[in-house]
Amino acid sequence: MQKHETGFFHKLYGSRMPRVTYFPRDFLDYVLMVCVSGLVVSFSYGFRSAMSMTGLVLCAFMIASFMIRHGFELKTPVILRKPRDVLYMFAYKIRNLKTLYFFALGLLLLENFLVRETPNLPHYDQLIRKVALYLFYVHFLSITVFRTVLLIDHLAKKELVREVLMQTSWRRAINNNTNMTLEILHAYCTGILTHIILIAPWYLVITYSRFSLVFLPALCILNLVVYFKWVKAINAWFYRDHWLGHNSEVEFVFLHGTHHDAIPSGLIAVGENGFLEGFLRFTIGAPGAFFDPVTAFLTYTFEVQKDIFGHQYIPGVFPKISKKSMEVYQHSTHHYGSLEPYSFAFRVDRPEISEEYKKAYRRMPDEMRNSAKLDEELTGFKWNNPIQRKTLWLYDKYQK
Repeated sequence: MQKHETGFFHKLYGSRMPRVTYFPRDFLDYVLMVCVSGLVVSFSYGFRSAMSMTGLVLCAFMIASFMIRHGFELKTPVILRKPRDVLYMFAYKIRNLKTLYFFALGLLLLENFLVRETPNLPHYDQLIRKVALYLFYVHFLSITVFRTVLLIDHLAKKELVREVLMQTSWRRAINNNTNMTLEILHAYCTGILTHIILIAPWYLVITYSRFSLVFLPALCILNLVVYFKWVKAINAWFYRDHWLGHNSEVEFVFLHGTHHDAIPSGLIAVGENGFLEGFLRFTIGAPGAFFDPVTAFLTYTFEVQKDIFGHQYIPGVFPKISKKSMEVYQHSTHHYGSLEPYSFAFRVDRPEISEEYKKAYRRMPDEMRNSAKLDEELTGFKWNNPIQRKTLWLYDKYQK
């Protein structure tokens, strides 16, 4: 990584205001953000669909839980104080686009053009769309069932959850009087609503595109090539987008903040993003929504499931991450109070990691396997830091 690239990764057109949590003064902005989220859900899925009804109920719960958990103050919304930052937000997204995004979008547009121009071929586009919708709902329901299993275990061990969090930076919000049932339900509902909004671009592509059985095998191969190349490119893209989510006040309040508002548990996880952030990332950012139905189903399901495991930072609660994994993966430090690391925060190639364990990550590209190098070079992030040491101590104490 060259030093001059810092100017891109940390570029802000507006004012910088690092944020990791909501305050009571954010209430009106939060309400506006949730209302926009409700509109996105309603227009994406249709006002009378089950997905929209579920999403709107969850939006109402989020507003109520904000008032209970944070209180509220009626202050001038940041979106009115910094309206230009909304335009900057879209400029950041567009400037951060990678070539693979346009390639995936181009493949989708090309397929639609060819289907329209070759009506005599057996495309079976209506059948493929029906199958795509089945895959879409199988994805959402299977992940939701899995997330519900987590909910049950968290509720059964809510005092353990409280005990662990009170030994971390979360002690500012969690104490002996905190309603842990509400905190856990809030995390669960955060995960479901984030999921509904994140996959809305995929649903729109299914609804408004035409797919071909004739072209499906070739597109599966091409889209998988795009996906595996994206795995190599995603860390740099994510670092930039994630840095903005914490250093632009508008981006934190309207896009990324909900991801940090809930307890650091797999319950919240979908794709490292907040409510509206997921919709924007898969319309102006990641290529996954433009994939063919089969590849989209496989990649979305793999990524969301991986993200759930990758956010379970409460030891002793399902799904359990091993301490060895925590020694090479440090996104937990970010959720336990530190701005850094902004990357995916893997660092496998370290002397203290055994060669045998390094082999478990050999299929990861180096850009992901050692993604924390970006933080080390751009922010001076230190792998051996007090939060990481405390986290590993908690895993020693609570996860046998």
